[in-house]
Amino acid sequence: MAVASTLSPLWVMATAASAQTEEGSFSLSPLTISATRGKTVEGESPQKITVITREQIERQQKFTQDRGQILNNLIPGYSPGRQKLTNSGETFRGREALIMVDGVPQSNPLRDSARDGYTIDLNMVERIEVIHGASAEHGLGATGGIINYVTRRPESGQVNQHAGARVTTDDGVHGDGTGYKLDYQVSGQQGDWDYLTGVTWHERGLFYDGKGRTVGIDEISGEVQDSSSYDLFTKLGHWLDDEQNVEFSVNHFNLEGNNDYVAVPGDRDRKIPTTSRKGTPTGDAPFNRSTTANLKYSHGDWRGNQVDAQVYYQRFRAQFGTHPTAFPYEDEAGNERLDQTRTESDKVGAKFTLTREGMINDRLDLTTGVDLLQDETQQMLVQTGRTYVPESQLHNLAAFLQADVAVTDALTLHAGVRHEYARLNVDSYETIDRSDVTQDLVQVDGGSPDFEETLFNAGAVYQVTPGVQVFGNISEGFGIPDAGRVLRSIDQPNRDVDTLVQLVPIVTDNREVGVRFKGRNYGLEVSYYESNSDLGERLTQEGTTFVGKREKVEIQGVDVNGEWELSDAHTLELLYAFNQGESDTDGDGRVDTDLTGFNVAPERLTLKWQALWGERLSTQLQGSHNFSKTFEDQSNPNLRRFHGYTLVDAAMSYRLPVGEASLGIENLLDEDYITYYSQTARDGANQYFAGRGRTFTLGYQVDF
Repeated sequence: MAVASTLSPLWVMATAASAQTEEGSFSLSPLTISATRGKTVEGESPQKITVITREQIERQQKFTQDRGQILNNLIPGYSPGRQKLTNSGETFRGREALIMVDGVPQSNPLRDSARDGYTIDLNMVERIEVIHGASAEHGLGATGGIINYVTRRPESGQVNQHAGARVTTDDGVHGDGTGYKLDYQVSGQQGDWDYLTGVTWHERGLFYDGKGRTVGIDEISGEVQDSSSYDLFTKLGHWLDDEQNVEFSVNHFNLEGNNDYVAVPGDRDRKIPTTSRKGTPTGDAPFNRSTTANLKYSHGDWRGNQVDAQVYYQRFRAQFGTHPTAFPYEDEAGNERLDQTRTESDKVGAKFTLTREGMINDRLDLTTGVDLLQDETQQMLVQTGRTYVPESQLHNLAAFLQADVAVTDALTLHAGVRHEYARLNVDSYETIDRSDVTQDLVQVDGGSPDFEETLFNAGAVYQVTPGVQVFGNISEGFGIPDAGRVLRSIDQPNRDVDTLVQLVPIVTDNREVGVRFKGRNYGLEVSYYESNSDLGERLTQEGTTFVGKREKVEIQGVDVNGEWELSDAHTLELLYAFNQGESDTDGDGRVDTDLTGFNVAPERLTLKWQALWGERLSTQLQGSHNFSKTFEDQSNPNLRRFHGYTLVDAAMSYRLPVGEASLGIENLLDEDYITYYSQTARDGANQYFAGRGRTFTLGYQVDF
C-alpha cells in the first residue's frame, strides 16, 4: 500500500505527474481538488486540505454508518458525532462547515435546521474533499471550512454491477436492535456516453449503550436509530468531443423515523441517561427529504482556457418532532395538542469558472468566475399550518479572481479576492403567540437588508527540501447568522427587519501556518491556526430554545496527521486535534469568556493500524481518546465538566472466491459513556444521551 494513496490528507509530491516510465508502467497524476476553484493540487496547497478516499470511507463503513462518527474519525478538528439525525453542535475548528455535494451547498443559511449532514448516502460518494478553516471559495457558510462530497463516477466497460448487504446488531442481539442495509449500483461507458445508477435501502434498529440499556430517542430533533432511509442516484454524461463534456445527475434521499419508541427521562445527578421504551410519540415522524439536480459542462481547451459551468436545484424538507412545552394548540374537539415544525428550503444556483494556466513562462495561473444563488426558506407548524419563520428569500451574487504564481521552483504564492453581495427579502408578517416562552403575537414590518463584503486570501508554499515543505495562509470566510432564529423570536412591536443588528454578516479570518514532512515510508503534517471574527455568533440555551449571541470570537487550535508504513502490509496512522476559544460577552471589544462544548471540540488523539495478512485477509484497528475538560466559564453547572472517553473499533475483511465478506465491531470495549454534546452543550433530562455500545456489522459485497 503506497504512502501517497493512504496518506491522502497529507501529501502528494508535485513530481508525481502522470508519465510513462522506462519499464512501461505509469505513475498517477496528483489529485486535483474540485472543492478549490483554482485547481489546487493535493499536497501543494497553502491551506490544510484533507481528501478522504473511497477506500477510507469503506473501511469506516465496515463498523459504522454514522456520518458524524466517520467524519470525526477521519478529520482532525471535527467534533464528535451526535449519533442523531441533527448535526447541531458538530463543529469544524469551532465553527460551521459548509457541506456540499458535487459543489452544491446543502446548508440552509436562512434557517439552519442542522440537518445538512443527511442528504446523501455515503455509498454514493467517491471521496470527501475537506478544506480546513474559513474559506470564501464557494460563498456563504464556510466559516469553519468546506466538506464536499464528490459522487461516484462510472467505471470503464459497458456494464459494471455492484451489490452489497450489511446486517447490524448490538452485542445482546436484541430483535429491535437489529438493522440492515442493501445497496446496488450499475455503471458503464459506451461510446461517448457514460452512466451510473445506484440505490440503497437502510433499516436501522434501536441503539443500545455500553450497559445494555436502550439509547434515548430524541423526539424533538429527530433520530437515525429506529428509522428507514433510501437513496436513489443517477448520473449521465456525454462527451461532445475530446475536450467538451456534459454531465447531469439527480439524487433523492429520504430518511424518516419509524415512531415506535418514546424517550424515558434520565437523571443527570445520578448519571442515569435518557432511555427509550415502546410507544408512539406525539405528532408525525421527523424526516429528512432532499432532492438535488445538477447539470455540469466543462471545456478543457476553450481558446486556451479551462471552462467549468454548473447549474443546480435542491428541494429540502426537514421535519422535527414535538417539544413537550412548545406550540400548544386546541384541535377541533377542544383537546390540547402539541404542534411541530418543518423547515422548507428551495435553492437554485449557478457557478461559472474559467482557468488560464501557464502564463508568463509557465509561472502564473489565473482563475476567475461568478456564482449565483437564490435560497427561499420558511419554517411551518405542521399540524395547524401556521408560519413560524416567514418565507424569506436570499439573493447572492459573487465574483472572484485567484492567482497562483511560481516565484521559483521551490516557492509558490497564492492570492485571491472575492466580492460578495447578498440581499434578504422578507415581507411583513406576524409572529406566533407562544405561551411557553411568554412571547405575544406581534406585527413585524418586512424589509430587504443587503450586505456587501470583499474577502481576501493569501498564502505561500515553500519546498525547503525534497522532504520538507512549509506553508502559510490567511483567508476569510463569509456567512450570515441564522436569520430564521432572529425573525421568529421578535417579541417587541414596531420592529423592522432592516434594522435588526443580528442580521449583520459574519466574517471570519483564518490564519494558518504548517509544515509537511515526507519520507520514503512516512508522512507528517502539523498546522497551527487562529480563527477570529469581530461579530461572530455564539449559540446559548435559554429555556427551551437556543439564542444566537452576536459577539467577538477568537479560536486557536492545532491539527496533526501522520502515517508510518512499517512494511508493505502494515501501516500506522495518527490524528491529533486541539482547539479552544473565547468570546466577548460584555461587549468591551476583548474576549473574556471561554467557549463551551457547543462550539469547540474536545482534545482528541486517534491511532489506527491497518494490516494485510496474505492476499485475502485484511484488518483495521483504531482507537480514539477524547480528553476530559472543565469549562470553567460555562454558566450551567450541569454542562461544565466533560468526562472524556476512549472508543476502539475493529474490522476485518476476507476476499472470497466470489465477493468479499467483512465483520466490523464498533466500540469494541463496550465503553459506557455519555456523548460529548449531551455532557457539554444541551441540558435536560430528555437530552442526556449515552453513546452506542458494542455493535456488530456483518457485510458482504460483490462486483460483477
